[in-house]
Amino acid sequence: MSDAIKSAGQSLINGSTGKNTDVPALVAAIVNARVAGLNAANAAKQKTSTSQLTAVGSLKSVMSLLQSSLASLSDGTALSAVTAKADGKGLTATAGKGATSGSYAIQVTNIATSQSITSVGFGAKETLGEGTLKLSVGGSDVSIKIDSSNNTLSGIAAAINAASGNPGVSATVITGTDGAHLVLHSSTTGVANGISVEVTPTGSGDNTGLSKLNVSSSTSTVDPSDPTKTVAPYTTIGTSANWKQTAAGKDALLMVAGTEVSSPSNSVTSAIAGLSINLTSESVGTTQTLSVTTDTTVQQTSIKAFVTAYNNFVNMAASLTSFDKSQPKGSQGGPLLGDSMMNTVRNALATVISKGVPTASDGTKAMTNLGTIGITLQEGGTLKIDETALNAALANKPGTVNALFNSSSGLGAEMNKTLKTFLKKDGLLDTRTTSLNKDLDNIKVQGTKLDAFATQLTNGYNAQFTALNTLMAHMSSNASYLTALFGGANSAGALAGNKG
Repeated sequence: MSDAIKSAGQSLINGSTGKNTDVPALVAAIVNARVAGLNAANAAKQKTSTSQLTAVGSLKSVMSLLQSSLASLSDGTALSAVTAKADGKGLTATAGKGATSGSYAIQVTNIATSQSITSVGFGAKETLGEGTLKLSVGGSDVSIKIDSSNNTLSGIAAAINAASGNPGVSATVITGTDGAHLVLHSSTTGVANGISVEVTPTGSGDNTGLSKLNVSSSTSTVDPSDPTKTVAPYTTIGTSANWKQTAAGKDALLMVAGTEVSSPSNSVTSAIAGLSINLTSESVGTTQTLSVTTDTTVQQTSIKAFVTAYNNFVNMAASLTSFDKSQPKGSQGGPLLGDSMMNTVRNALATVISKGVPTASDGTKAMTNLGTIGITLQEGGTLKIDETALNAALANKPGTVNALFNSSSGLGAEMNKTLKTFLKKDGLLDTRTTSLNKDLDNIKVQGTKLDAFATQLTNGYNAQFTALNTLMAHMSSNASYLTALFGGANSAGALAGNKG
């Protein structure tokens, strides 16, 4: 401020001696001297709040990832993961939630198939009349209008394939020596998914045109080769004069551990809880052993992901609270150095990590911790995995692993509960974020007020110094006039020259 005052004084002197005064520059210097400190303080507050807001966002992100890494552990998905493998050909299995270890003998009698039917021959361009064709498969159907635009065999096939709501029938035309045949194929396997066609012709509805496409599928257990015997259910169209069945729809039939199982699909999901058994034709007539074993690879991957996520949190917390004395003053500390919220979060999660967990399943008061399965705490708070020890624990101590991660009192459940408390709406991090955003809004308002104050000062000083500069200019002009009138120190003025 003192430099600005000196500048103003010098300008007054300049004005009094007839020199021009740079009023805008003078005013800018004085205003800057008044508001520079206030602006600097406001900018510093903004920088601090912005860096803290960014830091809280980064912290929230790594904590959310840590919470996600716990999901498959705390809900038991990873720890109960199993893998299934058959020892023969044509049979595979996929293990899902609820599957348990075991060994099952499986004998496949037949796989599920879908029905195909072929019509009698028609002329390639023969028109079949007009009407409505109702196509049904299982419990679904669609009605298709047949008129002069599509009443050839190829037109009908195209109309079926293009029909909105088609229940799962594909139509093709095959032309042979006896004419063109309409072939219908059900896209869904199983005895319940036979094809039926109901024709409602326009006109008399004789049996020489469109009505020939009438057909009804049903289910039979009569052995086609020996009517005195029964077989597994299959689709049939009876003794239709206008259609023949070229492939019967059947359910898959198999024995699982001595129990007969049927399925409309070759993906059998009803036989063993949590397992989907997938059949191909290669499996028919074979007896195979399906082995379901614990999938330690999935478990190991999930535990490693958790350790990585926790270490990322620890490293992030260390970065946000670091102190580097080699940095310039004011930039030495991390944005959350000494922050109570940060300390609360870090201490809470560290406590969960280091605590013991009871292994109540053995009927004792024994406790276990991460070290029991090869995960140790390092200097600085990060975790380190001994893979050999972890693999041994997964193979030999599944109960211990479950106690740590998949129990109501386990580390996984406790960590998840703690993270939810911090990350929930109106939780500690959310409250801090709201507070920092409010601070930044207030800082912005303060900046606007400072800008208005600077403008007010500028306008006031401009008016004052412009008036003063004008006054000085008049005084200088008057002085020159008086000098010319009365004479200077070394010369006679105009009045002096007129004497005598």
